Amino acid sequence: MNIEALEVAHSTNWQRLHELSRRRRLNGKEIEELTALYQQGTADLAEVKTLMADPDITRRLSRDLAQARARLTGTSGGSIEAISRWFCVILPAALYQIRWWIVGVTTVFLLVSSAHALWILWHPSYFAYLGSEEALKSYAQKSFVKYYSQDTSAEFGISVWFNNAFIALQCVGAGITGFYPIQVLFANAASIGTTAAIVIQFGGVWHFFRFILPHGLPELTAVFISGAAGLRVFWALIVPGSLTRMRAVAQAGRTMVTVAGGLVILLFISGMLEGFVTPSSLPDAVKITAGSLVVIALALYICVLGRRAYMAGYSGDIEKDAGYDYVTAG
Repeated sequence: MNIEALEVAHSTNWQRLHELSRRRRLNGKEIEELTALYQQGTADLAEVKTLMADPDITRRLSRDLAQARARLTGTSGGSIEAISRWFCVILPAALYQIRWWIVGVTTVFLLVSSAHALWILWHPSYFAYLGSEEALKSYAQKSFVKYYSQDTSAEFGISVWFNNAFIALQCVGAGITGFYPIQVLFANAASIGTTAAIVIQFGGVWHFFRFILPHGLPELTAVFISGAAGLRVFWALIVPGSLTRMRAVAQAGRTMVTVAGGLVILLFISGMLEGFVTPSSLPDAVKITAGSLVVIALALYICVLGRRAYMAGYSGDIEKDAGYDYVTAG
């Protein structure tokens, strides 16, 4: 059967699918009818693809199927259900897909920053290149602490959130270049290593960790995820797998857009911790626990909800998970 014959044979069903998927209210019989039309429509879409159809037919049928799926699963564009689905299915699936990238980036980052700090501490003469002893003592014992108390807590938290979110989104967006995420990660690792060496040398180990851990745990986790997301897009360009190179990059890019949305939320939480918790008079154990709980909750979110969504067939690709598809050669 050619595409013209297929379209003629199924045009009535396709039109009915279009109508029911966009109807505001459906009764029981109409829901049953829409379910049958949806099932038939997915089979028709598969057949259309094998015939190398006009992309317009594929897009039209894909949109109607996506709309029908949304009606049948109780989701719609801006509804509470759709938002819940994004948080409970799409975002965790996207994060679960890059879990090993996150682990790899985290490991390398911590090794680089630790090695950088230890090298400086083992070579005290290097401190002379960073500033005078008085200036470094002042930074470690005063400026390092006062930094978290500048402006009001809300203003400082929002400022930190905006700056970090902008860098994270750049890292994801420019991930296809390959070198940009690596450059951002290395620069951050070196910067943290240098800061750690100065504060530990002139203020003590605990003085460094008591101020860096409350907000640093979720903030650095966001940095690791942004680097992993950016490198994942680059990897899709280098190793597209069974997909065409363009389609592999597009799919990875759309999935990483989902991750970027999650990063904005995580960095907002980190900014609030940095603005309100880190400079507060709360006990150090409470402040560090707050940051730790955010990271633990995120890990459980990825490993539990993410795995469940991934095993159910979700990928975090917004268009794929919404029911869209594309015709490709081969």
